[in-house]
Order: sequence, then structure tokens, then C-alpha cells
Amino acid sequence: MDLPDILQSLRICGGTEGGSPISWDCPSLSVVKVLSQIKDLFQAEASPRTKEDILKSIQHLLATGDSHWLFSDCCNNEGTSVRRVYLDLTSALTQYAALPPCETDSGELPTSSYALIPQKAVKVSAVLLSLIKRLEDSKDLVSCSRAATPVKSLALRLMPSLFVFAVIHSQDEPWTSTQSKQAAGELLSATIQAAGCTSAAELLCGKSRDDDSGILGSVLEMLKPELKKDIWMRNQATKHIFSWTLTQVSRPWLSEFLDHVFPPSLLFSDDYRTENEVLGVHCLRHIILNVPAADLRQYNRAEVLYHALFKHLYKSDPQLIEAVLPCLLDLLSVLEKPPSNIDAPRKSNRYDEVLRLFLTHMEMEHKISLRRVYARNLPLFTSRLGIVTVRHLKRLERVIVGYLEVYDGPEEEARLCVLEALERTIQHAWPRMKSRINVLLKTLLRLLYDVATDLSPTPPAVREELMKRATRCLILLDHSCQGTLKVLLKEVDSSCTHIRVLECIEQVQQQDTPLWGNSPADFNSAQLLKM
Repeated sequence: MDLPDILQSLRICGGTEGGSPISWDCPSLSVVKVLSQIKDLFQAEASPRTKEDILKSIQHLLATGDSHWLFSDCCNNEGTSVRRVYLDLTSALTQYAALPPCETDSGELPTSSYALIPQKAVKVSAVLLSLIKRLEDSKDLVSCSRAATPVKSLALRLMPSLFVFAVIHSQDEPWTSTQSKQAAGELLSATIQAAGCTSAAELLCGKSRDDDSGILGSVLEMLKPELKKDIWMRNQATKHIFSWTLTQVSRPWLSEFLDHVFPPSLLFSDDYRTENEVLGVHCLRHIILNVPAADLRQYNRAEVLYHALFKHLYKSDPQLIEAVLPCLLDLLSVLEKPPSNIDAPRKSNRYDEVLRLFLTHMEMEHKISLRRVYARNLPLFTSRLGIVTVRHLKRLERVIVGYLEVYDGPEEEARLCVLEALERTIQHAWPRMKSRINVLLKTLLRLLYDVATDLSPTPPAVREELMKRATRCLILLDHSCQGTLKVLLKEVDSSCTHIRVLECIEQVQQQDTPLWGNSPADFNSAQLLKM
């Protein structure tokens, strides 16, 4: 099918001259006029079948049309805006496969509302793929006029729209299917290749710090109208595009766009739906990790962020707490000096405030899912705070004892994590362990006995790991107390103790005098790992 046939099939009229139709030869036509009429016809057509036929004709026109006629703004296209007509056509095509807006406050639509979207996305992706491939093939096209805009410039202007469309339909969401994700993925790959890049991050940021060819600024400007406080929830795709795009950008590029990405991330995290809160927290953590601390502290951004995250600690959703705790710890390193800093007296600060509330909630929690979340993050807290945990040893001891006494299911995740936290606590706060050795020794021996005599479906590997970690804690306790624990272990009555417990006690007894100098931090952990 040649150009006259395509135009005839689309019922595009070029006007008459003396009562006779004008010839539809390419040299006598402006691509701007042709594509403008195609766009108007596409938007005016109500029949889905007719729209699909128009899409096929557009794809064929882009695939077979002369490159000079299609993209050059000289010769017959001189004096017209080729760039504008392609931007308008791309906008009309992407709008055809756009998600229906949600008019309710819930921000969610039933899955049935997206039934036709995947099919539309596949067809639009095919057209846009033909366009970007022709632009790539024509990037070295020589125009007749020196004032003509290079084809590469046209491709760069279209890439933000193509990128956003491809990201929308390449995610695993209710509005995508296997076919639509594959088609959108091919479009994204072709766009990256046409830009001469190797990844989405390179397409967004450029190949180097001084390379200004990245499209991140243009993409964020496109998303900005849809990220306003009152309307962002109307389109379910908006938050996913923003989140996916944000996570592709790292240091040092992200700091330049901090004013664009910080407000929407806070907006998501402040929503009442857990899904959006978690998404917002993930975005905020990416910002914290990839923006210099000085930029975060400027204009009190870090303070605002701290209060936004801290209030989430009062909620009881495991998924949200799992996201908030490590994010808060990363933020504290921006707001406060490292706890290991000994240049000045250690005053109570936000580290203490967060750990105090964290231990309070951990101690009182009875839901297994939340207990596991808290236990998983406890080793991270004890490692980050180091010697500062001394201020909270009383409550920390109660938490450790309480968690080690409760069976946590076959995987014993909470107990394993708490044992790891205890090990790190002993290493950091070893001078204070002697006054707590009786409580901790009884707890660890009781744990060893419970695990050794356990008849639950706990896998043998998990039981062995529990006993190994408990034994490691006993050895560290003994070294922190300069051998006092070995004396106490001699009082254990071997006649009423399981043989496996006796083996663990024997391992502790066989350990020599402390292998460190002044603290358990000098202890050779390789010796423990060999047990």
C-alpha cells in the first residue's frame, strides 16, 4: 500500500483544483498537513475498529514513507512545524491507551475498568516503535536547508513521551497483560537504543555529569501536573511511573532534581492507604541515600522528613513498619553525628528517641507478623547505635528475654534475629554485661533446653542455627565478664540436662581466656564461626 492508498483509506482530502483532486504524490504534500488530518480523524472516530485501522495505516506510513518527507522540515515541509505535529500525534496515540480517571476519593478502580487497556497499548506501542525506529535509522539524514532542524533533535523531543508510555505499560499492574508488557518493553528498549544509551538510567541522566542530553527533567515536567495534591490519586499509573523513574536515578544526578521529587514522595507517604504510604517511604529512602546530606538539611527538609517518618512508628501495619525503620535509621545519619563520635559528650538525641519508641512497641507487641518485623530490624539498630545502646539496656534486656521465650514458628525468624542483636549488644556494651549475666544466662540456657527438646516441626537446620547462635552469645558473655560465666555453668546439673545442651556448655567451657585486648570488639569472630 503506497501513500495515496493510505490516504484514500483514511478518507483524507487534499482539496481540489479546478474541480479535480490534487495528486497525492509525496513531493506535493506536507507531512504536517497529512499527519494533522490523520490525528483529527483518529480523535474524531468513535468506532474502535476504525481506530485500529487508522493505527495500522499510521504504522504502515511511518514504516514505508520517505525519510526526507517524514522528518525533514525543508522542501515541501518548509515553513511548517514538523516537531509539533509529531508531538501532537504522539500525545493523541498515548491518550488512546491512557488509563480511565478515577473520580472517587478511593483512588482505585475495579479491574474490569482496565479490560480494554492492554489491547490498546499493544497497538499503540507498535506504532510508536515504528516511529522511533525510523527516527533512529534517519538520524544521519541530510536536509536541503542548513536551517533545518536535525532529525536527532526531533527524536529527543519525543523520547520523554515514549518513555512515560512505555513505563506505564511495562509494569506488572491490573492494566497490563503479558502482550502489552512485552510490547512496551520493546518500545522502551528501542527508545534507549535510539538515544545511544545502554540503560534507562543513562537515558534519564545522560552518560556523564556534564552530559545534558538526559530526559529526566522533561519526564518530571510531564508528570508534574498529575502529581498535585488534589489530583494525583485519579490516575493509578502516575505514582508508579514516578517511583520507577526515581529509583533509576542515583548520585550525583538526583540532587539537581530534589525540588521535583521530594514533595511527591512526601505526598505519597502521607496518604491513608498503606500501599501508597509504603511507596512513598521507599521513594524517600532512595532520596536519602542518593542526595548529599547538606542538601537534605537545607531548608529543614530533613527535619520535615523526620517528623513525617516518625509518626509512622505509631502504626501497626507490618509492611509499613518494615519500610519505615531502615529509612529512619538512614535519615538519622543525616540529622545526627555518628553515635561512635567521641569528640564531645554524648547527649540524648533522635537516635535515642527512635530506639526508645521502637523498644516500647517491640516489648508490648503480640502480633507474630509485627514481632518478626521488629526482630529483623533490631540487629540493625544495635549495630548503628553501638555504645549508645547502653542507655537503653534495661528495656533492651526485657525485649531480648521476652522474645527468646516465645516460639516463633518453624522458621524461628524472630528468635534468630534477636540472638544476633544480643551478640552485637554484648560486643558494643560489654562493660555493662556483668550485672546482667544471671538473667541472660538463664534465658540462653532455657532457650537451649527448649530447642533441644522441641517436638515442633522446626527443621533440624533451624534448630542447629539457634543452638549455635545461643552458644556464641554464651561465649561472648563469658569473655565480657572475664570468665565469670564458666564458674556459673559448673553449677548446672548434668543429670537433668539434655545431652545436646551439655555439648553446648562444653564448647563454652573449652574456650580459653578472652582472645581480645580490652573489649569483645577485638574478639576473633572466625573462632566462633568454626564451632
